[in-house]
Amino acid sequence: MTQPLAHSLDLRQWLETARDLGELQEVCKAHWHLELGAISELNVKKEGSPALLFDEIMDYPKGYRVLTCSTSSPARLSSLLRLGHMGSHAQLVQTLRGMPKHWQTQAPQFDPVVVEKGPVFENIQSAGAINLNQFPAPFWHEKDGGRYIGTGCMVVTRDLDTDWINVGTYRVMMHDQSSVGLDMIPGKHGAIHYEKHMKAGKPFPVVIVCGADPLGYLISGIEVPYGMCEYNYIGAILGQPVSVVRGELTGLPFPSAAELVLEGWAYPGDERIEGPFGEFHGYYPGKAASAPAVKIERVYFRNNPIIVGSPPAKPPNDYSYSKAVMRSALLMDALLAAGVPDVQNVWAHEIGGARMFNVVSIKQRYAGHARQAGHILSQCGVAAYMSRYSVVVDEDIDPSNLQEVMWAVATRTDPDLDIDIIKRGMGSKNDPMSIAYAYQAPLTSKAVIDACRPYDFLTTFPAVAEASKALQAEVRAKWKTLLT
Repeated sequence: MTQPLAHSLDLRQWLETARDLGELQEVCKAHWHLELGAISELNVKKEGSPALLFDEIMDYPKGYRVLTCSTSSPARLSSLLRLGHMGSHAQLVQTLRGMPKHWQTQAPQFDPVVVEKGPVFENIQSAGAINLNQFPAPFWHEKDGGRYIGTGCMVVTRDLDTDWINVGTYRVMMHDQSSVGLDMIPGKHGAIHYEKHMKAGKPFPVVIVCGADPLGYLISGIEVPYGMCEYNYIGAILGQPVSVVRGELTGLPFPSAAELVLEGWAYPGDERIEGPFGEFHGYYPGKAASAPAVKIERVYFRNNPIIVGSPPAKPPNDYSYSKAVMRSALLMDALLAAGVPDVQNVWAHEIGGARMFNVVSIKQRYAGHARQAGHILSQCGVAAYMSRYSVVVDEDIDPSNLQEVMWAVATRTDPDLDIDIIKRGMGSKNDPMSIAYAYQAPLTSKAVIDACRPYDFLTTFPAVAEASKALQAEVRAKWKTLLT
């Protein structure tokens, strides 16, 4: 059997796809200090927002660019996941059902292919000649602790005891012209690799890919099983292995068409103050703190490099849409695997960082069906971490439409009867409300809201005063110019 051609994760190829879809807008002469962040933040809050490619950034030469908002629409996300063109949340979630499990199963067949050359080697800088300030790393938000060159990035690390390569998305703050701070949450795979090296008193090799096809950072930021390499998982999505080259110092692999790559070492005892930086839920949950510092000893970059930015902020933010879609599909799979029948759709709302406000629509089949769906939605493995509100609605409600969901909550619930409280559930120190909890451990209460029509009054519950779905579709088609 012929091995399929390897994929170099060339960002520029995907940009042409986005441009052809009408999903890319170029922006010139914005400032790296705050303007890139504010423009991107306001962009994702408008309907039909495009990806933004910033050029002629103030203080930097033409061609040194920054891409933002790459995953924040159905069309862009479906193109990244190689699912064809899709224009709705529901279609994406339904199509993704079962796909993560399939990709995980197929991943071992797609080991990355090591090649000798690639566009990433067009420019190489060595220790003594490195100046990270030559790249337009944005200062994203007013309260940030510094400039972040790594947000939509891929951080490549290697296990001390095995040949396991991990690729994670961790934030990377510039300290000076040749060193960066690397913030990794304890328990994440990159942090596990780091801790092993520190305990052994050995330098920790790191490669930071600051620009590539956004599929790379999208998958680097999700929960891939322990011991599995994200390059394999990406290969399963692409249907072809990832083409990688090896760093001259560490031997760590990175995409052969990467835009900008930093290679270096985190040395034992070298930690510096990093942050603060906003989180996915829209808050600064912590203050500046010590984090590993990485001494950069090689920089590889293409001519006219592009940094991929994906800064967290108050949702919706740069990447909240992609997280909402991916987590919604996983939640739907979890509900069906648990035996909940007639699940219509699920949506993990961006306003809750795709974790804290989740909604499922069902067609009620029996007494207790809604409560069953709500409690499983709240407590299944995919959802338990930081879940706060789990809402169940009838099949006539679009779970992704917050106005419809809250209408159901307002008109189909009795607070005394229809809100269940789970105490001492799984929480997080990253929760902005953790400052108000009495718990020492990361615990939180959780609410399950049954916003379905009461099952024992289904036949007599008042009818909804609106045009039927069929009539709405007919009228929209006939009066398209008026209603779109």
